[in-house]
Amino acid sequence: MCLIVFAWQVHRDYPLVLAANRDEYHARPAEPMGWWQDQPTVLGGRDLEAGGSWLAISRSGRLAAVTNYRENATARASCSRGDIVSRFVTGSDSPERFAETLDGELYAGFCALVADRDQLVYCSNRGDPPTALRAGVYGLSNAALDTPWPKLVRSRKALRAAIDAEAASLDALFEMLADREPAAAEEMPTDDLPFDMARAISAPFIVTPDYGTRCSTALIRRRDGHVEIAERRFAASGELNGESRFVFLVR
Repeated sequence: MCLIVFAWQVHRDYPLVLAANRDEYHARPAEPMGWWQDQPTVLGGRDLEAGGSWLAISRSGRLAAVTNYRENATARASCSRGDIVSRFVTGSDSPERFAETLDGELYAGFCALVADRDQLVYCSNRGDPPTALRAGVYGLSNAALDTPWPKLVRSRKALRAAIDAEAASLDALFEMLADREPAAAEEMPTDDLPFDMARAISAPFIVTPDYGTRCSTALIRRRDGHVEIAERRFAASGELNGESRFVFLVR
């Protein structure tokens, strides 16, 4: 998951509105969003290479999502970052306690969101302390929360506009996530990537032959406990090749 924008406790009827793109190598195997056979109360996609998930939610309203941290790392981590998502949604610790007791040394660089019906906590193993977020609209990509990369700033602004215009819907979130416009050359982060690749990944929706946006997830949790969540999946060409939608009541 390489781009997440979300509104927490901003809208009177929707305590949580979240839109996310998972960017990954197309060759890495994964299961689409569904109820897990070994954990029937958990809904999400699953990584079939290392296990775990990039985003999942339980029937009790426990939600977690993780992004990798953009850095040059050579040491192999003990655990997959997707393990963080699985552990939280199948566990019982509060978001704050889970984040505070998470052993970050077991994982390569990550940022994570862990939430229940009452609290949403941001955590990372790259210097940021666990933080219970106040009401607001936020963005997370492959760096610290709200790092002002162009695609994050643009997507966060679009989500804020949709909330303010009472236009938040799953389809509206998907339209926002489908933005393939790269950043202007002068706005792109300076790094050691080739220019063409750096430009491609500066867009909210990434299309390259080997790496890109594998799926988009849109979620709305209502004040009455109903959750609407959907996933759209894409081929390496960027063409839609699957969609799943679910509605359930948090209990």
